[in-house]
Amino acid sequence: MIEALVKALPEGRVLTDPDVVDSYARDRTFLEPGKALGVVLATTRDEVVTTLRWATEHRVPVVPRGAGTGLAGAATASEGSIVLSLAKMTAIRELNPADEFAVVEPGVITADLDRAAREHGLMYAPDPSSYEISTIGGNLATNAGGLRCVKYGVTRDSALGLEVVLADGRILNTGRRTVKGVTGYDLTGLFVGSEGTLGVITSATVRLRRAPLAPPATIAAEFGSLRDAAAAVSAIIAAGCQPSLMELLDRATLKAIDDWRNIGLEESTQAMLIGQSDASDGQAMAAMMQELCEANGASFVALSSTPEETEDLIGIRRMAYQAKERLGACLVEDVCVPRSALPDMISAIEAAAARHDVMICTVAHAGDGNLHPVFIFDHGTVEPPANVWAAADEVFKAALEMGGTLTGEHGVGLLKRRWLALESGPVATEVQQGIKRVFDPLGILNPGKAI
Repeated sequence: MIEALVKALPEGRVLTDPDVVDSYARDRTFLEPGKALGVVLATTRDEVVTTLRWATEHRVPVVPRGAGTGLAGAATASEGSIVLSLAKMTAIRELNPADEFAVVEPGVITADLDRAAREHGLMYAPDPSSYEISTIGGNLATNAGGLRCVKYGVTRDSALGLEVVLADGRILNTGRRTVKGVTGYDLTGLFVGSEGTLGVITSATVRLRRAPLAPPATIAAEFGSLRDAAAAVSAIIAAGCQPSLMELLDRATLKAIDDWRNIGLEESTQAMLIGQSDASDGQAMAAMMQELCEANGASFVALSSTPEETEDLIGIRRMAYQAKERLGACLVEDVCVPRSALPDMISAIEAAAARHDVMICTVAHAGDGNLHPVFIFDHGTVEPPANVWAAADEVFKAALEMGGTLTGEHGVGLLKRRWLALESGPVATEVQQGIKRVFDPLGILNPGKAI
C-alpha cells in the first residue's frame, strides 16, 4: 500500500526505516506512540495534496507534525498512520511592511519570522517559550500563546488567513490580507487550535505589529510566598499597568534552574515575578509595577538597566521547562483561570501537591491567568503513577470551578481528553463532532486527538 505513495512522491520524501519513523512518531510528552507506516517529508503544498489523496483512497490515518515540541500528545503517531511532517516547508513567501503582514509556510521557525519582521521595524507577537524551535504551523495548530500574550494575544489573534489542504486533497483558502473582514463564517479561527483534526495548514497570512521603539523596561521581584506573588500580579493588572510580559515562577522551578545553571537563588525566595512594559512610558510603568510588588510583600525588586540584563531575566523564564525535564518525566498542564482567581488557583495547586505527595513545579503567564503546573515523576515510568493523576484531577477540577479552562495554549491532544467532558458538555461535544465529520468524514486526520 505504501509503495504507491513512494512512487507518487519525489525520491526521498517517504521514510520507512523503523528507527527513523519512530523518531518522528513522538512529541515532547512521555506518551508511547503507535507504530506508524512511514513518514512523509513534504516540501510543497502539492506533496501534501498527494499524500492526503492517497490516505483517503486507502483509509490511512494521517498525523500532521511540525517540530515535535508539543506538550499534549497531539503529534503522537497513531497505529498504522502516516506521519506528515511539514518541517521542510520553511519559506517566508512574502513580508509586507506597508500592510504589516507576512505569508509563511508552516515549517518556518517562530523566532525566525520575528527576526525577519524586525528588519523592517515590525515584530511577530506570539512567542511561546519554544519560539526558537517551534514552527508557525504547530503554533497555529495548537493556538499557541507565549510570554507576550498578556498584551498581544495568542496565535489566533495574529492569524489573518490560511491555505489548508482538506482530508480528500481539496485546497481551502480562508481569511484575507485586510485588517477587517467578516465575509461568511470565521474558518480561519476554526482551523487555528484544531490540532490537525480538520485539515493540514500549508500556508498562513499572519499579522505583524510595530516593534517598540525603545527596549522594554523589565522588573524582577522576589517573594517569600507564591500567593503573595500572585496577589501582586492581580494588583498590577487592576492598576492598569498593561504589561507586555508578566511571568511567575515558583520555588521548585527556580531551584531546578539554579541547580542546573546557578542563578544565585536565595534561600528565602519562594517565587519570582518577571514583569515587562514595552509602552512608550515603559520606565514609568515598570516603576509602578515595582511599587505594587513591594506593597504586596516582595522582599526584593530589581529594575533592569540594560537590554542584556533584560535578556538574562527572560532567559531564566525560558529555561524553566528544560530544567524540569532534568528532574524526571513531566506531565505538563496549562490550566487558565480568570486573572483575579490566580492566587486561589496557586493555593489549589500547592494543596494538591501536598495532599498527594507529588512534586509540582509551577510557572505561569500570570498576566493571563494561565498556569503551567508540571507534575514530576520518575524517568522511565511509562505512565504517571496514580497519585500524579489524582493531583492532576484536583487541579483541573479546581480550575473549572473557578470559571477557568483545561488548556490555555497547549491544546487537548491526547493527555487532556480524560477531562474534556467536564468542560465541554454534551451539546458542545456533539457540535464539535459534527464539524469534524464535515471536514473529515472518514476520520483519518489525527484521529483520537483534541475532541
